[in-house]
Amino acid sequence: MQDIQVLIADDEKEIRDLLQKYLQREMYKVDVAANGEEVLRLFDQKKYNLIILDLMMPKIDGIEVCRTLRNKTNIPILMLTAKDEEVDKVLGLSIGADDYITKPFSINEVIARVKAHMRRFLILGSNGSSVHEETMIKFKNLTIDVKKYTIMKAGEEVSLTAKEFELLKFFASHPEQVFTKTQIFRQVWGSEFVEDDNTVMVHIRKLRKKIEDDPSDPKFIQTVWGIGYKFVGEKDES
Repeated sequence: MQDIQVLIADDEKEIRDLLQKYLQREMYKVDVAANGEEVLRLFDQKKYNLIILDLMMPKIDGIEVCRTLRNKTNIPILMLTAKDEEVDKVLGLSIGADDYITKPFSINEVIARVKAHMRRFLILGSNGSSVHEETMIKFKNLTIDVKKYTIMKAGEEVSLTAKEFELLKFFASHPEQVFTKTQIFRQVWGSEFVEDDNTVMVHIRKLRKKIEDDPSDPKFIQTVWGIGYKFVGEKDES
């Protein structure tokens, strides 16, 4: 099994040390950074598989670091936020973070989320695929290549983050089925820790902007009022 490289970025040494200690126990290779500039420098020097990124950091804050990283990579980015930073949490998700963890956090929750994100990212990003899993999911004007980890809309490649890809793949693999926000979170994020609806809602909104002709009148990912969401698409059997 390949070494999994994790970068932890937080200006509080106690949090860096705690996360590093427990992630190393899980056999991850862990580096730490105390500010945004250090994150970007380390990222350019080494290939990481996942980043835990504090929202409030000196020199360059987590939002700007996340935005910069998203222009370079689709690896999972988990943001650490304080409970009173609701607007910033939504902003972080909207510019590319895959998930957020609220301080003070349970270390078991962090480990569970890291494992879930890495399991999904490494499977989706690998060159292999399950024998029983479709490697190409085709709908009219939309093609999902599970093996190559790419999305094509009307012949043009669409750039998605790892979590956006997982979300779309989940929906497209279960057409016409209605899922609640909680069901979606548990299936795509792989965690029982559901704090609120923002994570699912923000990712669906971002995904609609990328795959829908008119995000305000979505044809693929439709809202089922009072319940949740479903994926609707005309299958392309060619």
